[in-house]
Amino acid sequence: MSRPRRLNVLIVVSDGSRPLRFALPRWAVVASVSAAAAVVSILGAFLGDYVVTRALARDPAVLRQRVADQQAVIDAFRRRVGEIRLEVATWHDLHAKIWEPFGPDAGPARASKGIGGASATSSERSGVRPSPLEEIDRLAETVNEEGQNLRALEWLMGRAGKALALMPSRWPVRGAVNSDFGNRLSPWTRTAEFHGGLDIAADRGTPVHAPAPGTVIFASAQSEFGLTVILEHGQEIRTLYGHLSKALVTAGQKVERGHVLGLTGNTGKSSGPHLHYEILVKGQSVNPRAYIWD
Repeated sequence: MSRPRRLNVLIVVSDGSRPLRFALPRWAVVASVSAAAAVVSILGAFLGDYVVTRALARDPAVLRQRVADQQAVIDAFRRRVGEIRLEVATWHDLHAKIWEPFGPDAGPARASKGIGGASATSSERSGVRPSPLEEIDRLAETVNEEGQNLRALEWLMGRAGKALALMPSRWPVRGAVNSDFGNRLSPWTRTAEFHGGLDIAADRGTPVHAPAPGTVIFASAQSEFGLTVILEHGQEIRTLYGHLSKALVTAGQKVERGHVLGLTGNTGKSSGPHLHYEILVKGQSVNPRAYIWD
């Protein structure tokens, strides 16, 4: 096996005495050179910082301006984070409104992080503002929580989508409501009576559209509403369209949302052209406004 290579160092003294000779291993030479390079680099960095610091110290106005610029950037960042946190906070109320009709146990469970007392952190109680990194961490935590809520809503809509599609959520015609759902004075006797639907103003011959898919179970004349169409939507929900001048569907026919059922008119017990629109759930009239989204 060959011996490791060495570096021979010869020192000659000027007075003619015996020269000194050293044999250094290769690794020692490499380590010495590397250490020297590191020392030079560190000294260079310190020297650069020293020069910059001296320059700033000679001109305090430049130093103050640089600090002010950095503070302005931090303040702008904090304002933007605050705006985002306020926007995300409004999502809580939106989620609550969406989940409310499904009952208190339907929404996603929220883990409670407190057991009582003030909820502020020690830094907030002492008046110390959180650092930008702490604010980012809090915002990320809030966004992550809202992301879980959105995934829960996606699950809900996937489960309830078919049922919602059957709801009569659109106006059958567009127009002013001449008479709303509920108690009113009879236009004939001027005594109190219950009005089970909406009387929607519409010129004679205005197309009446199905607000949801369904099956026609009645398309004929009757004494009170004149020419009338009734749709069955499933889930024991029916819609009624009265005072038509013409029916464009027949009993037993299946229709999709938006299908033209007939034309508005003034047939039956009516004081002028309009559409009487009624929603019945399990045979009982309900306020159509509770179902109309569009």
